[in-house]
Amino acid sequence: MNSQGISLVTGASKGIGEATAIRLAEAGFDIWLNYLSDHESARRIQVQIEGLGRNCTLVPFDVSDIKECQEALAPLLEKDTPFSIVNNAGITRDSLFIWMQDDDWNKVINVNLSGFFNITRIILPFMLRKRRGRIINISSTSGETGVAGQVNYSAAKAGIIGATRSLAVEVAKRNILVNAVSPGFIETDMINDLPIEEICKKIPLGRIGKAQEVADVVAFLCSPGSSYITGQVISVNGGIYT
Repeated sequence: MNSQGISLVTGASKGIGEATAIRLAEAGFDIWLNYLSDHESARRIQVQIEGLGRNCTLVPFDVSDIKECQEALAPLLEKDTPFSIVNNAGITRDSLFIWMQDDDWNKVINVNLSGFFNITRIILPFMLRKRRGRIINISSTSGETGVAGQVNYSAAKAGIIGATRSLAVEVAKRNILVNAVSPGFIETDMINDLPIEEICKKIPLGRIGKAQEVADVVAFLCSPGSSYITGQVISVNGGIYT
Protein backbone atom coordinates (compact mmCIF):
# COMPACT_ATOMS: atom_id res chain seq x y z
CA MET A 1 0.00 0.00 0.00
CA ASN A 2 1.31 3.44 -0.92
CA SER A 3 1.64 5.85 1.99
CA GLN A 4 -1.19 8.33 2.49
CA GLY A 5 1.34 10.64 4.11
CA ILE A 6 2.46 11.14 7.68
CA SER A 7 0.31 11.59 10.74
CA LEU A 8 1.69 12.92 14.02
CA VAL A 9 -0.28 11.53 16.96
CA THR A 10 0.49 12.94 20.40
CA GLY A 11 0.00 11.01 23.61
CA ALA A 12 -0.02 7.82 21.57
CA SER A 13 1.45 5.24 23.93
CA LYS A 14 -1.96 4.17 25.29
CA GLY A 15 -5.71 4.67 25.16
CA ILE A 16 -7.24 6.78 22.41
CA GLY A 17 -3.83 7.84 21.10
CA GLU A 18 -2.67 4.25 20.69
CA ALA A 19 -5.88 3.21 18.95
CA THR A 20 -5.68 6.25 16.67
CA ALA A 21 -2.07 5.66 15.66
CA ILE A 22 -2.81 2.03 14.76
CA ARG A 23 -6.03 2.92 12.93
CA LEU A 24 -4.28 5.58 10.85
CA ALA A 25 -1.52 3.11 10.03
CA GLU A 26 -4.21 0.69 8.83
CA ALA A 27 -5.52 3.51 6.64
CA GLY A 28 -2.09 3.88 5.04
CA PHE A 29 -0.40 6.60 7.06
CA ASP A 30 3.14 6.53 8.34
CA ILE A 31 3.17 7.58 11.99
CA TRP A 32 5.18 9.99 14.08
CA LEU A 33 4.29 8.56 17.47
CA ASN A 34 4.66 11.01 20.35
CA TYR A 35 4.60 9.97 23.98
CA LEU A 36 6.08 11.20 27.25
CA SER A 37 7.91 8.38 29.01
CA ASP A 38 6.39 4.92 28.43
CA HIS A 39 9.08 3.64 26.10
CA GLU A 40 8.02 0.00 26.41
CA SER A 41 4.45 0.67 25.25
CA ALA A 42 5.67 2.96 22.48
CA ARG A 43 8.02 0.31 21.12
CA ARG A 44 5.24 -2.28 21.26
CA ILE A 45 2.97 -0.03 19.21
CA GLN A 46 5.83 0.74 16.81
CA VAL A 47 6.28 -2.99 16.13
CA GLN A 48 2.54 -3.37 15.52
CA ILE A 49 2.46 -0.45 13.08
CA GLU A 50 5.51 -1.69 11.23
CA GLY A 51 3.80 -5.07 11.01
CA LEU A 52 1.10 -3.28 9.01
CA GLY A 53 3.75 -2.21 6.51
CA ARG A 54 3.94 1.40 7.67
CA ASN A 55 6.81 3.41 9.08
CA CYS A 56 6.61 4.48 12.72
CA THR A 57 9.00 7.07 14.15
CA LEU A 58 9.05 7.40 17.93
CA VAL A 59 9.27 11.01 19.13
CA PRO A 60 9.24 11.17 22.94
CA PHE A 61 8.79 14.65 24.38
CA ASP A 62 6.55 16.69 26.66
CA VAL A 63 3.98 18.55 24.55
CA SER A 64 3.68 21.22 27.24
CA ASP A 65 7.37 22.14 26.90
CA ILE A 66 7.85 24.27 23.78
CA LYS A 67 11.62 23.75 23.76
CA GLU A 68 11.24 19.96 23.82
CA CYS A 69 8.65 20.17 21.04
CA GLN A 70 10.94 22.23 18.83
CA GLU A 71 14.01 20.08 19.44
CA ALA A 72 12.15 16.85 18.68
CA LEU A 73 10.22 18.02 15.63
CA ALA A 74 12.72 20.29 13.86
CA PRO A 75 14.91 17.45 12.49
CA LEU A 76 11.84 15.58 11.21
CA LEU A 77 10.33 18.67 9.60
CA GLU A 78 13.53 19.29 7.66
CA LYS A 79 12.67 16.17 5.64
CA ASP A 80 8.88 15.75 5.76
CA THR A 81 5.64 17.54 6.55
CA PRO A 82 2.82 15.61 8.22
CA PHE A 83 -0.47 15.50 6.36
CA SER A 84 -2.30 15.36 9.67
CA ILE A 85 -1.81 16.21 13.33
CA VAL A 86 -3.87 14.49 16.00
CA ASN A 87 -3.54 16.56 19.18
CA ASN A 88 -4.49 13.87 21.67
CA ALA A 89 -2.08 14.24 24.60
CA GLY A 90 -3.98 14.94 27.78
CA ILE A 91 -4.07 14.46 31.54
CA THR A 92 -6.55 14.92 34.37
CA ARG A 93 -5.99 16.11 37.92
CA ASP A 94 -9.47 16.22 39.38
CA SER A 95 -10.59 18.03 42.49
CA LEU A 96 -13.26 20.50 43.50
CA PHE A 97 -12.31 24.01 42.44
CA ILE A 98 -12.15 25.34 46.00
CA TRP A 99 -9.41 22.80 46.80
CA MET A 100 -7.62 22.86 43.44
CA GLN A 101 -3.89 23.50 43.70
CA ASP A 102 -2.00 25.81 41.36
CA ASP A 103 -0.03 22.90 39.94
CA ASP A 104 -3.22 20.92 39.23
CA TRP A 105 -4.60 23.85 37.24
CA ASN A 106 -1.40 24.72 35.41
CA LYS A 107 -0.38 21.19 34.47
CA VAL A 108 -3.78 20.28 33.02
CA ILE A 109 -4.02 23.53 31.04
CA ASN A 110 -0.43 23.23 29.83
CA VAL A 111 -0.70 19.65 28.58
CA ASN A 112 -4.25 19.69 27.20
CA LEU A 113 -4.45 23.21 25.75
CA SER A 114 -0.95 24.64 25.48
CA GLY A 115 0.18 21.28 24.07
CA PHE A 116 -2.18 21.84 21.14
CA PHE A 117 -0.75 25.33 20.68
CA ASN A 118 2.89 24.22 20.82
CA ILE A 119 2.54 21.34 18.35
CA THR A 120 0.27 23.11 15.90
CA ARG A 121 2.25 26.35 15.87
CA ILE A 122 5.43 24.46 14.96
CA ILE A 123 3.92 22.36 12.15
CA LEU A 124 1.30 24.70 10.70
CA PRO A 125 3.74 26.86 8.66
CA PHE A 126 4.89 23.74 6.82
CA MET A 127 1.30 22.71 6.12
CA LEU A 128 0.52 26.21 4.83
CA ARG A 129 3.36 25.95 2.33
CA LYS A 130 2.03 22.58 1.16
CA ARG A 131 -1.49 24.04 0.99
CA ARG A 132 -3.03 20.95 2.52
CA GLY A 133 -3.44 19.23 5.85
CA ARG A 134 -5.74 18.01 8.58
CA ILE A 135 -5.64 19.02 12.23
CA ILE A 136 -7.77 16.94 14.58
CA ASN A 137 -7.97 18.00 18.20
CA ILE A 138 -9.24 15.61 20.84
CA SER A 139 -11.59 17.45 23.18
CA SER A 140 -14.05 15.87 25.62
CA THR A 141 -17.66 15.93 26.67
CA SER A 142 -16.26 17.69 29.76
CA GLY A 143 -15.49 20.63 27.49
CA GLU A 144 -19.07 20.79 26.27
CA THR A 145 -20.96 20.42 29.55
CA GLY A 146 -20.13 21.11 33.19
CA VAL A 147 -18.51 18.35 35.25
CA ALA A 148 -17.99 18.80 38.98
CA GLY A 149 -14.38 18.28 39.99
CA GLN A 150 -13.02 18.98 36.52
CA VAL A 151 -12.94 22.77 36.22
CA ASN A 152 -9.34 22.63 34.97
CA TYR A 153 -9.96 19.80 32.48
CA SER A 154 -13.26 21.25 31.29
CA ALA A 155 -11.64 24.66 30.77
CA ALA A 156 -8.81 23.13 28.73
CA LYS A 157 -11.12 21.01 26.59
CA ALA A 158 -13.57 23.88 26.02
CA GLY A 159 -10.56 25.94 24.97
CA ILE A 160 -9.67 23.25 22.44
CA ILE A 161 -13.14 23.58 20.92
CA GLY A 162 -12.88 27.36 20.63
CA ALA A 163 -9.39 27.14 19.18
CA THR A 164 -10.53 24.51 16.66
CA ARG A 165 -13.32 26.69 15.34
CA SER A 166 -11.20 29.83 15.06
CA LEU A 167 -8.19 28.13 13.48
CA ALA A 168 -10.46 26.41 10.96
CA VAL A 169 -11.59 29.81 9.71
CA GLU A 170 -8.03 31.10 9.50
CA VAL A 171 -6.58 28.29 7.39
CA ALA A 172 -9.49 27.05 5.27
CA LYS A 173 -8.34 28.92 2.18
CA ARG A 174 -5.10 26.93 2.28
CA ASN A 175 -7.05 23.65 2.21
CA ILE A 176 -6.23 22.82 5.82
CA LEU A 177 -9.18 21.34 7.68
CA VAL A 178 -9.41 21.68 11.46
CA ASN A 179 -11.90 19.68 13.51
CA ALA A 180 -12.37 18.42 17.04
CA VAL A 181 -13.45 15.00 18.23
CA SER A 182 -15.17 15.00 21.60
CA PRO A 183 -15.22 11.61 23.35
CA GLY A 184 -17.49 10.81 26.26
CA PHE A 185 -16.76 7.92 28.63
CA ILE A 186 -14.23 5.72 26.83
CA GLU A 187 -12.46 2.56 28.02
CA THR A 188 -9.11 4.10 29.03
CA ASP A 189 -7.12 4.55 32.22
CA MET A 190 -8.92 7.86 32.81
CA ILE A 191 -12.12 6.09 33.90
CA ASN A 192 -10.58 3.31 36.01
CA ASP A 193 -11.76 4.80 39.31
CA LEU A 194 -15.25 5.81 38.17
CA PRO A 195 -18.54 4.01 39.02
CA ILE A 196 -19.00 2.45 35.58
CA GLU A 197 -22.33 0.73 36.27
CA GLU A 198 -23.93 3.97 37.41
CA ILE A 199 -22.48 5.88 34.49
CA CYS A 200 -23.82 3.35 31.97
CA LYS A 201 -27.33 3.95 33.27
CA LYS A 202 -27.03 7.57 32.14
CA ILE A 203 -25.73 6.76 28.64
CA PRO A 204 -28.52 6.20 26.09
CA LEU A 205 -26.54 3.43 24.38
CA GLY A 206 -26.05 1.82 27.78
CA ARG A 207 -22.32 1.20 27.60
CA ILE A 208 -18.88 2.76 27.76
CA GLY A 209 -17.29 3.57 24.42
CA LYS A 210 -14.17 1.97 22.98
CA ALA A 211 -11.00 3.80 21.98
CA GLN A 212 -11.35 2.21 18.54
CA GLU A 213 -14.66 4.03 18.04
CA VAL A 214 -12.94 7.37 18.57
CA ALA A 215 -10.05 6.33 16.34
CA ASP A 216 -12.44 5.47 13.52
CA VAL A 217 -13.82 9.03 13.56
CA VAL A 218 -10.31 10.49 13.51
CA ALA A 219 -9.44 8.25 10.55
CA PHE A 220 -12.52 9.49 8.71
CA LEU A 221 -11.47 13.11 9.32
CA CYS A 222 -8.09 12.27 7.76
CA SER A 223 -9.73 10.69 4.71
CA PRO A 224 -10.86 12.20 1.39
CA GLY A 225 -14.45 11.65 2.50
CA SER A 226 -14.20 14.52 4.99
CA SER A 227 -13.01 17.11 2.47
CA TYR A 228 -15.94 19.49 3.12
CA ILE A 229 -15.87 19.28 6.92
CA THR A 230 -14.02 21.90 8.95
CA GLY A 231 -14.54 23.81 12.17
CA GLN A 232 -16.76 21.04 13.56
CA VAL A 233 -16.97 19.19 16.86
CA ILE A 234 -17.90 15.54 16.39
CA SER A 235 -19.10 13.92 19.60
CA VAL A 236 -18.43 10.23 20.29
CA ASN A 237 -20.34 9.82 23.52
CA GLY A 238 -23.14 7.27 23.18
CA GLY A 239 -25.73 10.03 23.35
CA ILE A 240 -24.97 11.18 26.90
CA TYR A 241 -24.73 14.78 25.69
CA THR A 242 -26.29 16.20 22.54
